[in-house]
Amino acid sequence: MEPEETIVVHRTTVACDGGGGSLGHPRVFLKIGESGEIVCPYCSRRYVLAEGAHAAASH
Repeated sequence: MEPEETIVVHRTTVACDGGGGSLGHPRVFLKIGESGEIVCPYCSRRYVLAEGAHAAASH
């Protein structure tokens, strides 16, 4: 399945609710691992850790 959308983030934990208000999905918290990216299991949004954000993400 292809990601619906790619979002660059600066933290290793992201919250996804699918956007779109009531048309979204339950809010889930996703943890970006060593791969530097994660795909939401509900809406297929792809979250990618910004370049250089690895050190800042551990604070």
